[in-house]
Amino acid sequence: MKAKNLEQQDWLQHERILWRSGIKYIAGVDEVGRGCLVGPVVAAAVILPLNIDIIGVYDSKVMSVPMREEAYHRILEQSAFFALGAASNRIIDNIGILKATLLAMQRAIRRLRCRPDHILIDGNRCPDDLPCAAESIIGGDGKSRSIAAASVIAKVIRDRLLIRLSRIYQHYGFESHKGYGTVRHLTAINTYGSTPHHRLSFKPLSQLSPILKTST
Repeated sequence: MKAKNLEQQDWLQHERILWRSGIKYIAGVDEVGRGCLVGPVVAAAVILPLNIDIIGVYDSKVMSVPMREEAYHRILEQSAFFALGAASNRIIDNIGILKATLLAMQRAIRRLRCRPDHILIDGNRCPDDLPCAAESIIGGDGKSRSIAAASVIAKVIRDRLLIRLSRIYQHYGFESHKGYGTVRHLTAINTYGSTPHHRLSFKPLSQLSPILKTST
């Protein structure tokens, strides 16, 4: 979808209602990497300036790499506050992807230098023990600028991590598929086994022979 069409919708509909009610600091929260086979799940929390929009920031999934990179720098420059949180592949294997995702979100929120007054979270569930009221919005990264900004930050950071890993584990193609279960990735797993960064509780890794699970 073209940026011109994306900007036709009201990206601050949720934020504006809250701002008008006297709520100042609204944190948008989203995660990236939930469905991947390797690496952490990464979450970001972003607080936009009061009554200020950041144009050109959309759901990271509909943006090209250059668009995301440009939006990423714009968010860093123009947001009031932002923070990251993550849960490693080992945590994911130990507690499951849902709990790990909520943990990553919780960590991002707690690392904000400003305590939010309200939190908007992409999805259908909020983490426990949050510092303020929160609401989940299904498809929120395509409806709220705060959540979209968080999705961009999380996506860019996680993609950069996978690109770094690709320089160490060159057979797996992390730089192209970013850890998702593509044919190239699955073929590499079956050929070379897992790396220390793979999620061994995820299929097909959970079905690998013990030799392949420890071969790298």
